[in-house]
Amino acid sequence: MKKRTDKILELLTEKEKIEVSALADTFGVSQVTMRKDLDELEQKGVLVRERGFARLVSRDDIAGRIAYHYTQKKQIARKAAALVEDYETIMIENGSCCALLAEELAATKKELTIITNSGFIADFIRKKTDFQIILLGGIYQHDSQVMVGPLVKDTASHFLVDKFFIGVDGYDENAGFTNKDQMRAQAVNDMANQANELIVVTESDKFSQRGTVPLRLEDKKIKIVTDDLLSQSTKTKLENKGYTVIN
Repeated sequence: MKKRTDKILELLTEKEKIEVSALADTFGVSQVTMRKDLDELEQKGVLVRERGFARLVSRDDIAGRIAYHYTQKKQIARKAAALVEDYETIMIENGSCCALLAEELAATKKELTIITNSGFIADFIRKKTDFQIILLGGIYQHDSQVMVGPLVKDTASHFLVDKFFIGVDGYDENAGFTNKDQMRAQAVNDMANQANELIVVTESDKFSQRGTVPLRLEDKKIKIVTDDLLSQSTKTKLENKGYTVIN
């Protein structure tokens, strides 16, 4: 059964702004209980409270992007977390699916070390776990709260990991996985050089979208973790290219 907070996010992605009283009526709870749910979501940064209302933060902000396709992203996070063992050292790149993966790991795994270029992810799980978190240096992008630039390559070069989890903005049958931001794409490449296996965590609809910057990851072993809405024809095409697909 979905948590009530998950259902609240689904409603907010449809309407973006809803009265607290209307939410309480929808779920058959008191306004006091509803305010506690909204407080929990506000602390995560995915919504803001206004007088008598709750609304999602901007889609330009990574916290706001978490709310969109939330159910699919949580599903993806659970599947991806199952690939991680207790006490492992892993890399996680920036993105909403990656953030929910980190949260799932914090709830289910023991004594991980997480290497990331995401200031958002480091903050997102800091109160939920005693994992060792290593934040790579670089130029700070404000909206996405991610580190990019040559320092990412320099600091990432000090580590070798088995698994590197990344998010993507799209896919092209000829160019492969793509991103919308050139500097973030470069950061992904620099971190990928330090990993044996790449694990792409992304919603199925990204396979019908295309970013402007190819990630050029074809020389790497890649697994794809996505939701159960992925079509069989798309899955077959991906597997024919040598990808392992978990959906």
